[in-house]
Amino acid sequence: MLSYGTLMPNTKSAKKVVRSSARKRQFNNLWKNRVKNSIKNLESILKTGKGDADILNEELSVLQKALDKATKNKVIHKNKANRLKSRYANKIAALNKETKTKNTEKGTKGKESATKGKESTTGKKS
Repeated sequence: MLSYGTLMPNTKSAKKVVRSSARKRQFNNLWKNRVKNSIKNLESILKTGKGDADILNEELSVLQKALDKATKNKVIHKNKANRLKSRYANKIAALNKETKTKNTEKGTKGKESATKGKESTTGKKS
């Protein structure tokens, strides 16, 4: 017996529409769940802060791929996909920039003190 849920279609075409919309709902939920799961994975890596640049970029590409496919299948709007891609790319770029500056500060502290005493020998008058 075919269950129509809370809907009770009266005509043959209405029954087909109910079946069709059930298939579409299942397909749309599949893509929405893929996007949500990839966002959750990326967020968990960002929160722990243990992911290096390679892992973060890999997860970002997974998210972008899921968003692009969901957009192609018209599950989500293209502007929403672009907004999410931009938001997470900016978060990762800021985190990479922050870790880069921390690493360079640690490595250049000794070099800065050695070059402070030397004067410029470019020959230009100032």
